[in-house]
Amino acid sequence: MSDAMAILHKLQTGLDVNVKFTGVRVFEYTPECIVFDLLDIPLYHGWLVDPQIADIVKAVGNCSYNQLVEKIISCKQSDNSELVSEGFVAEQFLNNTATQLTYHGLCELTSAVQEGELCVFFRNNHFSTMTKYKGQLYLLVTDQGFLTEEKVVWESLHNVDGDGNFCDSEFHLRPPSDPETVYRGQQDQIDQDYLMALSLQQEQQSQEINWEEIPEGISDLELAKKLQEEEDRRASQYYQEQEQAAAAQVQQVQGAASPASGRQSGSSERKRKEPREKEKEKEKEKEKEKNSCVIL
Repeated sequence: MSDAMAILHKLQTGLDVNVKFTGVRVFEYTPECIVFDLLDIPLYHGWLVDPQIADIVKAVGNCSYNQLVEKIISCKQSDNSELVSEGFVAEQFLNNTATQLTYHGLCELTSAVQEGELCVFFRNNHFSTMTKYKGQLYLLVTDQGFLTEEKVVWESLHNVDGDGNFCDSEFHLRPPSDPETVYRGQQDQIDQDYLMALSLQQEQQSQEINWEEIPEGISDLELAKKLQEEEDRRASQYYQEQEQAAAAQVQQVQGAASPASGRQSGSSERKRKEPREKEKEKEKEKEKEKNSCVIL
Protein backbone atom coordinates (compact mmCIF):
# COMPACT_ATOMS: atom_id res chain seq x y z
CA MET A 1 0.00 0.00 0.00
CA SER A 2 2.77 2.46 0.87
CA ASP A 3 4.54 1.68 -2.43
CA ALA A 4 1.34 2.33 -4.36
CA MET A 5 0.74 5.62 -2.53
CA ALA A 6 4.23 6.76 -3.51
CA ILE A 7 3.31 6.21 -7.17
CA LEU A 8 -0.21 7.67 -7.31
CA HIS A 9 0.91 11.29 -7.68
CA LYS A 10 2.71 10.33 -10.90
CA LEU A 11 -0.66 9.64 -12.54
CA GLN A 12 -0.94 13.38 -13.23
CA THR A 13 2.22 13.38 -15.36
CA GLY A 14 2.67 9.77 -16.50
CA LEU A 15 3.89 6.36 -15.42
CA ASP A 16 7.05 4.64 -16.59
CA VAL A 17 6.27 1.18 -17.95
CA ASN A 18 8.56 -0.97 -20.08
CA VAL A 19 6.95 -3.33 -22.59
CA LYS A 20 8.23 -6.70 -23.69
CA PHE A 21 7.59 -7.88 -27.23
CA THR A 22 6.52 -11.43 -26.38
CA GLY A 23 2.97 -10.94 -25.06
CA VAL A 24 0.21 -8.36 -24.81
CA ARG A 25 0.34 -8.47 -20.99
CA VAL A 26 4.10 -8.87 -20.61
CA PHE A 27 5.80 -5.85 -19.05
CA GLU A 28 9.05 -5.50 -17.17
CA TYR A 29 8.04 -5.29 -13.53
CA THR A 30 8.52 -1.75 -12.24
CA PRO A 31 7.12 0.03 -9.17
CA GLU A 32 4.55 1.70 -11.44
CA CYS A 33 2.93 -1.69 -12.10
CA ILE A 34 1.95 -1.91 -8.43
CA VAL A 35 -0.96 0.47 -9.00
CA PHE A 36 -2.51 -1.77 -11.66
CA ASP A 37 -1.97 -4.89 -9.54
CA LEU A 38 -3.45 -3.30 -6.41
CA LEU A 39 -6.58 -2.09 -8.20
CA ASP A 40 -6.81 -5.28 -10.33
CA ILE A 41 -6.82 -3.32 -13.61
CA PRO A 42 -5.59 -5.28 -16.66
CA LEU A 43 -2.81 -3.54 -18.58
CA TYR A 44 -2.27 -4.41 -22.27
CA HIS A 45 -0.09 -3.39 -25.17
CA GLY A 46 0.07 -4.52 -28.80
CA TRP A 47 3.76 -4.09 -29.67
CA LEU A 48 4.58 -7.72 -30.45
CA VAL A 49 7.03 -9.50 -32.70
CA ASP A 50 5.50 -11.79 -35.30
CA PRO A 51 6.78 -15.29 -34.36
CA GLN A 52 6.84 -16.26 -38.06
CA ILE A 53 9.66 -13.79 -38.78
CA ALA A 54 12.63 -15.74 -37.43
CA ASP A 55 15.36 -13.11 -37.82
CA ILE A 56 13.38 -10.51 -35.85
CA VAL A 57 12.50 -13.06 -33.17
CA LYS A 58 16.20 -13.86 -32.80
CA ALA A 59 17.24 -10.21 -32.73
CA VAL A 60 14.63 -9.08 -30.22
CA GLY A 61 14.51 -12.22 -28.07
CA ASN A 62 13.06 -11.69 -24.60
CA CYS A 63 14.30 -8.11 -24.30
CA SER A 64 12.21 -5.27 -23.00
CA TYR A 65 12.15 -1.99 -24.91
CA ASN A 66 14.92 -0.43 -22.81
CA GLN A 67 17.05 -3.57 -23.03
CA LEU A 68 16.59 -3.73 -26.80
CA VAL A 69 17.75 -0.13 -27.22
CA GLU A 70 20.87 -0.89 -25.19
CA LYS A 71 21.45 -4.05 -27.24
CA ILE A 72 21.24 -2.11 -30.51
CA ILE A 73 23.83 0.38 -29.29
CA SER A 74 26.22 -2.36 -28.16
CA CYS A 75 25.77 -4.35 -31.39
CA LYS A 76 26.65 -1.33 -33.51
CA GLN A 77 29.91 -0.94 -31.63
CA SER A 78 30.79 -4.64 -31.91
CA ASP A 79 33.44 -6.06 -34.24
CA ASN A 80 31.36 -9.19 -34.78
CA SER A 81 29.52 -8.91 -38.08
CA GLU A 82 26.76 -11.23 -36.85
CA LEU A 83 26.04 -8.99 -33.88
CA VAL A 84 26.11 -5.92 -36.10
CA SER A 85 23.57 -7.55 -38.41
CA GLU A 86 21.41 -8.55 -35.45
CA GLY A 87 21.47 -5.00 -34.12
CA PHE A 88 20.49 -3.68 -37.55
CA VAL A 89 17.49 -6.05 -37.69
CA ALA A 90 16.37 -4.98 -34.23
CA GLU A 91 16.68 -1.32 -35.13
CA GLN A 92 14.66 -1.86 -38.30
CA PHE A 93 11.94 -3.53 -36.24
CA LEU A 94 11.67 -0.49 -33.97
CA ASN A 95 11.60 1.87 -36.95
CA ASN A 96 8.99 -0.14 -38.86
CA THR A 97 6.74 -0.43 -35.79
CA ALA A 98 7.04 3.17 -34.60
CA THR A 99 3.28 3.21 -33.95
CA GLN A 100 3.96 0.64 -31.18
CA LEU A 101 1.25 -1.64 -32.55
CA THR A 102 1.68 -4.58 -34.93
CA TYR A 103 -0.98 -6.61 -36.71
CA HIS A 104 0.13 -9.69 -34.79
CA GLY A 105 -0.24 -7.70 -31.58
CA LEU A 106 -3.69 -6.51 -32.66
CA CYS A 107 -4.80 -10.10 -33.29
CA GLU A 108 -3.47 -11.17 -29.90
CA LEU A 109 -5.24 -8.25 -28.24
CA THR A 110 -8.55 -9.17 -29.84
CA SER A 111 -8.32 -12.72 -28.53
CA ALA A 112 -6.93 -11.82 -25.09
CA VAL A 113 -9.36 -9.07 -24.08
CA GLN A 114 -12.64 -10.46 -22.76
CA GLU A 115 -16.02 -9.32 -24.02
CA GLY A 116 -17.17 -6.26 -22.04
CA GLU A 117 -13.87 -6.03 -20.13
CA LEU A 118 -12.64 -2.60 -19.08
CA CYS A 119 -8.86 -2.38 -19.21
CA VAL A 120 -5.95 -0.03 -19.94
CA PHE A 121 -4.13 0.01 -23.27
CA PHE A 122 -0.57 1.37 -23.44
CA ARG A 123 0.69 2.81 -26.71
CA ASN A 124 3.04 5.65 -27.66
CA ASN A 125 3.60 6.51 -24.00
CA HIS A 126 -0.14 7.03 -23.49
CA PHE A 127 -2.65 5.09 -21.42
CA SER A 128 -6.14 4.63 -22.91
CA THR A 129 -9.28 3.02 -21.56
CA MET A 130 -10.14 0.03 -23.73
CA THR A 131 -13.09 -2.32 -23.94
CA LYS A 132 -14.41 -5.04 -26.22
CA TYR A 133 -17.91 -5.00 -27.69
CA LYS A 134 -19.20 -7.70 -30.04
CA GLY A 135 -15.67 -8.88 -30.76
CA GLN A 136 -14.36 -5.39 -31.65
CA LEU A 137 -11.88 -3.38 -29.59
CA TYR A 138 -12.72 0.23 -28.72
CA LEU A 139 -10.69 3.03 -27.12
CA LEU A 140 -12.27 5.79 -25.03
CA VAL A 141 -11.98 9.14 -26.84
CA THR A 142 -10.20 11.61 -24.55
CA ASP A 143 -8.61 14.04 -26.99
CA GLN A 144 -9.34 17.69 -26.14
CA GLY A 145 -10.50 18.27 -29.69
CA PHE A 146 -13.63 16.27 -28.91
CA LEU A 147 -14.67 18.13 -25.75
CA THR A 148 -17.73 19.52 -27.50
CA GLU A 149 -18.54 16.29 -29.35
CA GLU A 150 -21.10 14.81 -26.96
CA LYS A 151 -21.96 11.93 -29.29
CA VAL A 152 -18.36 10.80 -29.84
CA VAL A 153 -17.38 8.42 -27.02
CA TRP A 154 -15.45 5.45 -28.46
CA GLU A 155 -13.01 4.91 -31.33
CA SER A 156 -12.57 1.49 -32.88
CA LEU A 157 -9.13 -0.14 -32.84
CA HIS A 158 -9.06 -2.31 -35.95
CA ASN A 159 -5.76 -1.33 -37.64
CA VAL A 160 -2.28 -0.14 -36.75
CA ASP A 161 -2.60 3.23 -38.53
CA GLY A 162 -4.90 4.78 -35.96
CA ASP A 163 -7.75 5.78 -38.31
CA GLY A 164 -10.56 4.12 -36.41
CA ASN A 165 -14.31 4.74 -36.57
CA PHE A 166 -15.95 7.00 -33.98
CA CYS A 167 -18.97 5.71 -32.07
CA ASP A 168 -21.38 6.92 -29.40
CA SER A 169 -21.96 5.36 -25.98
CA GLU A 170 -24.05 2.60 -27.60
CA PHE A 171 -21.26 1.83 -30.11
CA HIS A 172 -23.23 3.27 -33.03
CA LEU A 173 -21.24 5.08 -35.71
CA ARG A 174 -21.06 8.81 -35.01
CA PRO A 175 -18.73 10.77 -37.29
CA PRO A 176 -17.36 13.94 -35.64
CA SER A 177 -18.30 17.45 -36.70
CA ASP A 178 -16.33 19.51 -39.17
CA PRO A 179 -12.70 19.88 -37.99
CA GLU A 180 -13.15 23.66 -37.87
CA THR A 181 -15.79 23.34 -35.14
CA VAL A 182 -14.33 20.44 -33.17
CA TYR A 183 -12.37 22.73 -30.85
CA ARG A 184 -15.28 25.12 -30.23
CA GLY A 185 -16.06 25.39 -26.57
CA GLN A 186 -12.74 23.89 -25.55
CA GLN A 187 -11.75 26.86 -23.38
CA ASP A 188 -15.15 26.87 -21.65
CA GLN A 189 -14.72 23.24 -20.69
CA ILE A 190 -11.23 23.91 -19.32
CA ASP A 191 -12.60 26.78 -17.21
CA GLN A 192 -15.35 24.53 -15.84
CA ASP A 193 -12.79 21.90 -14.86
CA TYR A 194 -10.74 24.59 -13.15
CA LEU A 195 -13.73 25.82 -11.14
CA MET A 196 -14.58 22.26 -10.19
CA ALA A 197 -11.05 21.77 -8.89
CA LEU A 198 -11.38 24.89 -6.77
CA SER A 199 -14.66 23.70 -5.29
CA LEU A 200 -13.08 20.38 -4.45
CA GLN A 201 -10.28 22.23 -2.72
CA GLN A 202 -12.76 23.80 -0.32
CA GLU A 203 -14.27 20.44 0.55
CA GLN A 204 -11.00 18.65 1.24
CA GLN A 205 -9.55 18.22 4.68
CA SER A 206 -6.70 20.51 5.65
CA GLN A 207 -4.42 17.62 6.58
CA GLU A 208 -3.21 14.69 4.55
CA ILE A 209 -4.45 11.21 5.34
CA ASN A 210 -2.18 9.22 7.61
CA TRP A 211 -2.22 5.85 5.87
CA GLU A 212 -0.39 4.14 8.70
CA GLU A 213 -3.38 4.71 10.97
CA ILE A 214 -5.88 3.05 8.64
CA PRO A 215 -7.24 -0.15 10.23
CA GLU A 216 -6.45 -3.42 8.51
CA GLY A 217 -10.10 -4.45 8.32
CA ILE A 218 -11.17 -1.47 6.23
CA SER A 219 -13.40 -2.34 3.27
CA ASP A 220 -12.32 -1.89 -0.33
CA LEU A 221 -14.99 0.77 -0.86
CA GLU A 222 -13.85 2.87 2.09
CA LEU A 223 -10.22 2.52 1.03
CA ALA A 224 -11.07 3.58 -2.53
CA LYS A 225 -12.88 6.65 -1.19
CA LYS A 226 -9.86 7.64 0.88
CA LEU A 227 -7.55 7.18 -2.09
CA GLN A 228 -9.83 9.31 -4.27
CA GLU A 229 -10.02 12.03 -1.62
CA GLU A 230 -6.25 12.17 -1.41
CA GLU A 231 -5.85 12.45 -5.18
CA ASP A 232 -8.56 15.11 -5.41
CA ARG A 233 -6.85 17.10 -2.68
CA ARG A 234 -3.51 17.00 -4.46
CA ALA A 235 -5.06 17.97 -7.80
CA SER A 236 -6.92 20.88 -6.22
CA GLN A 237 -3.75 22.02 -4.50
CA TYR A 238 -1.96 22.02 -7.82
CA TYR A 239 -4.65 24.17 -9.48
CA GLN A 240 -4.62 26.55 -6.53
CA GLU A 241 -0.87 27.02 -6.87
CA GLN A 242 -1.31 27.71 -10.57
CA GLU A 243 -3.97 30.33 -9.79
CA GLN A 244 -1.71 32.03 -7.25
CA ALA A 245 1.14 32.11 -9.76
CA ALA A 246 -1.13 33.65 -12.41
CA ALA A 247 -2.40 36.26 -9.91
CA ALA A 248 1.19 37.19 -9.05
CA GLN A 249 1.98 37.77 -12.70
CA VAL A 250 -1.09 40.00 -13.10
CA GLN A 251 -0.01 42.08 -10.10
CA GLN A 252 3.43 42.51 -11.59
CA VAL A 253 1.95 43.70 -14.87
CA GLN A 254 -0.37 46.13 -13.08
CA GLY A 255 2.50 47.42 -10.95
CA ALA A 256 4.55 48.15 -14.05
CA ALA A 257 1.66 50.06 -15.63
CA SER A 258 0.73 52.10 -12.53
CA PRO A 259 3.05 55.15 -13.20
CA ALA A 260 1.45 55.73 -16.58
CA SER A 261 -2.05 55.44 -15.19
CA GLY A 262 -1.29 57.86 -12.34
CA ARG A 263 -1.13 60.86 -14.65
CA GLN A 264 -4.67 60.24 -15.77
CA SER A 265 -6.07 59.74 -12.27
CA GLY A 266 -7.33 63.34 -11.98
CA SER A 267 -9.39 63.26 -15.16
CA SER A 268 -10.71 59.77 -14.44
CA GLU A 269 -11.77 60.89 -10.94
CA ARG A 270 -13.85 63.72 -12.41
CA LYS A 271 -15.47 61.27 -14.81
CA ARG A 272 -16.45 59.01 -11.94
CA LYS A 273 -18.29 61.78 -10.10
CA GLU A 274 -20.77 62.44 -12.91
CA PRO A 275 -22.21 58.88 -12.98
CA ARG A 276 -22.46 58.91 -9.17
CA GLU A 277 -24.59 62.06 -9.18
CA LYS A 278 -26.89 60.56 -11.79
CA GLU A 279 -27.26 57.41 -9.70
CA LYS A 280 -28.26 59.48 -6.65
CA GLU A 281 -30.97 61.26 -8.67
CA LYS A 282 -32.34 57.91 -9.86
CA GLU A 283 -32.45 56.61 -6.28
CA LYS A 284 -34.46 59.67 -5.17
CA GLU A 285 -36.98 59.11 -7.97
CA LYS A 286 -37.35 55.47 -6.93
CA GLU A 287 -38.07 56.51 -3.31
CA LYS A 288 -40.81 58.86 -4.50
CA GLU A 289 -42.40 56.08 -6.51
CA LYS A 290 -42.35 53.80 -3.45
CA ASN A 291 -44.24 56.40 -1.36
CA SER A 292 -47.06 56.70 -3.92
CA CYS A 293 -49.71 54.03 -4.54
CA VAL A 294 -52.01 53.30 -7.41
CA ILE A 295 -55.60 52.06 -6.96
CA LEU A 296 -56.90 49.84 -9.76
